[in-house]
Amino acid sequence: MSATDLSIFENERDLTAQPGDERDTLVLSMGPQHPSTHGVLRVMLRLDGETVVTADPEIGFLHTGIEKQAENLFWQQAVTVVDRADYLAPLSNSLCYVLAAEKLLGIQNIPPRAQVLRVMFAELTRIASHLVQLGTHAMDLGAQSIFMYAFEMRERILEIMEFVTGARMHQSWFRIGGLAIDVPKGFLDKMDDFIGRFPERLSDIRAILEKNIIIMDRLIGVGKMTAHEAVEWGMTGPILRASGVAYDVRKAFPYSGYETYDFDICTRTSGDSYARFVVRLDEMYEAWRIIKQAREKFPDGPVTIDDRKILPPPKTEIQHSMEALIHHFKLVSSGFNVPEGHIYQAVESPRGELGMYVTSAGGNKPWRVRWRPPSFYNLQALRKLAPGNLVADVVAIIGSLDPVFGEVDR
Repeated sequence: MSATDLSIFENERDLTAQPGDERDTLVLSMGPQHPSTHGVLRVMLRLDGETVVTADPEIGFLHTGIEKQAENLFWQQAVTVVDRADYLAPLSNSLCYVLAAEKLLGIQNIPPRAQVLRVMFAELTRIASHLVQLGTHAMDLGAQSIFMYAFEMRERILEIMEFVTGARMHQSWFRIGGLAIDVPKGFLDKMDDFIGRFPERLSDIRAILEKNIIIMDRLIGVGKMTAHEAVEWGMTGPILRASGVAYDVRKAFPYSGYETYDFDICTRTSGDSYARFVVRLDEMYEAWRIIKQAREKFPDGPVTIDDRKILPPPKTEIQHSMEALIHHFKLVSSGFNVPEGHIYQAVESPRGELGMYVTSAGGNKPWRVRWRPPSFYNLQALRKLAPGNLVADVVAIIGSLDPVFGEVDR
């Protein structure tokens, strides 16, 4: 056996004992293939019997270089890769990116119809993402049927997404300056059907889970974090609000017209896994309220700005205008230039504050696209949340954090 091979065992021995330990401890590697780690996560657990002494998350197994990919694409093309970071909330990713690019370009006249549709689909994305978390989290705790309840309603949302954009998962529908295409005929009928059905289904889910004695026993008091600790650890989203901090980017720094919608910031004070579970249930109802308001104010009009140097002309115009054809060729072949500058743009994704620091050097591609992914910051708190709990509770805590490793590793 080589010296390199022996060093592996030396490292493992270093993990199993610390100076001053009165009792022996066991090191257990949970993941990266463990079915309850919600992705490719490895957690090195130091155990005293069944009790967790330390928990060290190891990440990087899903690194795809999305930030660097975005820097090698035209500004408009980069929408297709930013969609793929948080793959459960692709439209939240692309909304953050296009808002940053629009600020660099000085675009402030996004048509009202495009603004309303952006909000509507961002909230549909929030509900769909929370339904995945709810269904998988319940399965982690042994509740099988609720997975079907959650995914049946998520399927209705994905059908709407596919009907409008042609894609179920990575829609790439938002564009710098508006939307790729307008919604087709029949869209409002589908939205009305969803708006009418969702409250009853959410009520069914709450009735099954919220006061379920097993769910409460598994989650209450597990993975507690105070408001002060949550702020110190950089938490955002449902995890921060479950600890009693009423911070929501949509309220604190409104974008896309969120200041015109009536909705509440959902908070709890216990800061445990159960509070995080209930906050997401409450958030789905508030998202439904926003969608309902967007439907009621749904305006007519275009879904893109009227700027041929940013967005290609419609096909009908290209057929009759040489200037329109030139604009189209220029945008397809080399994109458009964005003035020099840098911007930080944040949105409230299903997992918390998703921020993008975007820098332009004046060219047709971003010079730097840097993410502030909420899952990355939320997941680090596992070091704080897991110790003192049982191994089985680690699964519940990870599920309550709702990490998506596409944005953790990027």
